[in-house]
Amino acid sequence: MTLLSIFLEIQKEYNLKLYVAHINHMIRENAAIDEQYVKNFCKKNEIELFIKHADVVKKAKESKKGLEETGREVRYTFFKEILEKTKSNKIAIAHNLNDKAETIIMNLIRGSGLAGLKGIEPRREKYIRPLIEIQRDEIEKYCIEKKLNPRHDESNDDNSYTRNKIRNIVIPYIKTEFNPNIITNLNRLSEIIKEEEDFINKETYRIFEKVLIEYNGNKIEYNVKMFNQQEKIIQKNLILLGIKKVNGSIQGIEKINLDDIIKLCNKNIGNKYLSPFKGLKIGIFNKKIYIEKT
Repeated sequence: MTLLSIFLEIQKEYNLKLYVAHINHMIRENAAIDEQYVKNFCKKNEIELFIKHADVVKKAKESKKGLEETGREVRYTFFKEILEKTKSNKIAIAHNLNDKAETIIMNLIRGSGLAGLKGIEPRREKYIRPLIEIQRDEIEKYCIEKKLNPRHDESNDDNSYTRNKIRNIVIPYIKTEFNPNIITNLNRLSEIIKEEEDFINKETYRIFEKVLIEYNGNKIEYNVKMFNQQEKIIQKNLILLGIKKVNGSIQGIEKINLDDIIKLCNKNIGNKYLSPFKGLKIGIFNKKIYIEKT
């Protein structure tokens, strides 16, 4: 409730209307106690509260997805529902600088590209993260000073989860054995990468306008000759941009997919196509690259 407490202090100054969205994932024994804590806090401060109960374990089994991924999907779907219901213009999430560092390490282990090494961004669409530049120990100090007595999520102590291993084992080990400023340094890395990615994205959009032949919502066509004249990093970004425009998301596209697509384009052999996943075709036809939702 730290983030909410901060907003309570500034709401009059900025004329804020606050709502709280709380999700009971039905995983932990203390989840009901946490829920009551939130209810009491909101009642005391006269804040409208929305609560959702979601059996995340059951949903994860049914969808054959991981518990963390399923929980995230449930949360963000609920946030969006409340955003629309209350006609709010922002959703504030309490990620902090430690969360950002953990995400960067997780993505590094998974072999992420530049985008993953940016970590958690302070703003994305209607989502804002006001605490993203503040370390966890600073937040805990604030809680003590303000006598907030926050709840502790005991699932954060369970090292069977990847993020918890990084939080409870990897980062403390790095701090002790290598660099006590690892959190700050990873944030600095994130800022550098963001600057470089912003430049690459700007350049990609500039070239996109040149290579684009047609775009009708479900299909994009590029000039294959002009595409093949670009640097490989721009080619990758053009493919990703095309996929996002016709599919709405690039989730599921991996490096091997991009390499195969670029190889196909560079060979410029007509009537050939690849399908990285169901519902998407990328190929060469009549000296054009097409990215099509099927």
